[in-house]
Amino acid sequence: MSAARPAAPRPGLAVRAPLLVVLCGCLIATLTFGPRASSGLFLLPMTHEFGWGRDTFGLAIAIQNLLWGLGTPFAGAVADRFGIVRVLCAGGVLYALGLGLMAHAATPGLLHLSAGVLIGFGLSGCSFNIVLAAFGKMLPERWRPLAFGAGTAAGSFGQFLFPPLATGLITSVGWHETLTIFGLTILLILPLSLALANPAPAAPRAGEVPQSIRAALGEAFRHPSYLFLVLGFFTCGFQLAFVTTHLPAYLADRGLSVTVGGWTLAVIGLANMVGSLSSGWLSTRMPKRHLLASIYFARGVAIAVFVLLPASPVTSIGFGIVLGLLWLSTVPPTSGLVMLMFGTRYLAMLYGFAFFSHQVGGFLGVWLGGVLYERLGSYDLVWWLAVALSFASAVINLPIVERPVDRAGVPARPA
Repeated sequence: MSAARPAAPRPGLAVRAPLLVVLCGCLIATLTFGPRASSGLFLLPMTHEFGWGRDTFGLAIAIQNLLWGLGTPFAGAVADRFGIVRVLCAGGVLYALGLGLMAHAATPGLLHLSAGVLIGFGLSGCSFNIVLAAFGKMLPERWRPLAFGAGTAAGSFGQFLFPPLATGLITSVGWHETLTIFGLTILLILPLSLALANPAPAAPRAGEVPQSIRAALGEAFRHPSYLFLVLGFFTCGFQLAFVTTHLPAYLADRGLSVTVGGWTLAVIGLANMVGSLSSGWLSTRMPKRHLLASIYFARGVAIAVFVLLPASPVTSIGFGIVLGLLWLSTVPPTSGLVMLMFGTRYLAMLYGFAFFSHQVGGFLGVWLGGVLYERLGSYDLVWWLAVALSFASAVINLPIVERPVDRAGVPARPA
């Protein structure tokens, strides 16, 4: 008898080592998250130069957040169907064009087109949401939880690296040139994306039939746990976008320097490297719903304490450290729950819809921040709204059931 033929290796995994996939994905996450995390540092120079209100700049970043979220499910569906490299390259080009045009945006319309539309759609195709989907598809199961944390932490490293860099460049060469430099840097995504050429779609579980996109969406949106997850993620986007865009101006209003604002954003990114990796590790050792509820509850407490304390460099940096530990730590358990419930076949698309909820929250956080500041002369109402949303999301995540959907007619055991 002849020896049995060995099983063919799964495409993608045999060609690239997992470490290479994680490294290139993390570099992409760093590059894409850095400039958009620095957006608040351009608010004051641009509004002062052109005489705009903060609501004008805030609306541009709100559009960015909304379109980033709106485009993500469609970018995810294209990535699931045609491959991740095409989506990453298209997103990187749009992102770079948006930054380049933003450098010359002398009217609100051009600002909304560049910082809003182009960067928003660009981010939907090349940010960490697509990178995490690539990790879910390409990496062995034992690599995934920490890889999700590493990819999220890499985005946070971009937030640590770019705001101080932006502050220094704006001071030395000007905000126009800084945006141009950032746009050229984003083009590095194109060669890095080649390492994330994803394998063929994962085979269905035993007894299942292949799913269409429509069937996958219907299954997800009839699943109560998925809906709870999507609703809870709204709060994360509201808080992150509001803080990223308006925190430097809020601190300046309270008598602190722009440098303190830049370093506060930077330490948020640095601390979140620890928070994201820890979240990825914890998501394998405790129920993910309990981890999410704890993160949201702790955020609400941290924001309330920050608003009540007197403004100083110490309280600002301290707030950055605490909030940073909780900043994107929601992402590993959220993406992990989507993968647990529905598998990896449509991971990019289904996580994309959860991320759309996140970005609707981001739109409202940025937009309300600008509008209410212009009307009330204060950000206080938005801060307290962020606190209330935190506690609501902590409750919303508790009923989530952590097990795969039943597609074969046999109940799945809880995870």
